[in-house]
Amino acid sequence: MAFDVKTVTVSTGVTLPYIESGDAKGVPVIFVHGLGGSHRSFEPVLETLPKRMHAIAVTQRGHGDASRPADDYRPEDLAADLEAFMDALGIARAVIVGHSMGSLVARTFVHARPQRTLGIVLIGALAAWSSSPVMQELWNAVDCLGEPVPEDFVRDFQRSTLATPVPDAFFEMVIDESLKLPGYVWRAATAGLIEHDRSFAASGSMVPALIVWGDKDAFATRNDQTVLWTGLKNSVLSVYVGTGHAVHWEMPVRFSADLSMWLRRVENGMAQRAA
Repeated sequence: MAFDVKTVTVSTGVTLPYIESGDAKGVPVIFVHGLGGSHRSFEPVLETLPKRMHAIAVTQRGHGDASRPADDYRPEDLAADLEAFMDALGIARAVIVGHSMGSLVARTFVHARPQRTLGIVLIGALAAWSSSPVMQELWNAVDCLGEPVPEDFVRDFQRSTLATPVPDAFFEMVIDESLKLPGYVWRAATAGLIEHDRSFAASGSMVPALIVWGDKDAFATRNDQTVLWTGLKNSVLSVYVGTGHAVHWEMPVRFSADLSMWLRRVENGMAQRAA
């Protein structure tokens, strides 16, 4: 399916590409990609979602064809962009779906702006990024990147997110999108993830949450999921056996079905509260 790519310049000063599908009157569901990704990371999911959902996938600053400012790549900066994006599109409240880095953006967003969040979906989420040995290893790699960023680095990084193969054409698209990031964006975004502890983000929240994790994830651990599930008081944990960090790439049809089923429960809860 070919998507119409739109762009919007938001109040934080960046221009963000995005795609959307489904019923514009449906519950808004905004998809936020991980490090090195773009809105294209969610194309397989948007292709299989039910039409009743208003699905929107956005490219974050520094990634894909979005603006690439020199700094401000902390999760708080990306969450501010997300709120400005919602303002620009006239979206008062939304479900936020975040993968990897995007999951921390989603947690940061709901922590600071719970009144604008209908629910969050965390894919391949770490509970404590700053203390993760894998993230420290990634920092050691990105800290010495030159320009242009070597393709071997990008391939190794994205391959490490998978436990099962994805279509070759899709993987090559992922590589092409990742190669658009300059070295300084890799460094700034990675530093933003690990600069200090954010395990508190959204802890204790009653916002509905779906936590999705593949048990072959090389980044996020089972303990991460337990911490998140315990901290998010209205959460459901779904474990994908034999799947890696990028669950929505490896199992897009199942993920779309699980997301749709969970969202139906969220919608029912909204209807009951409104009655």
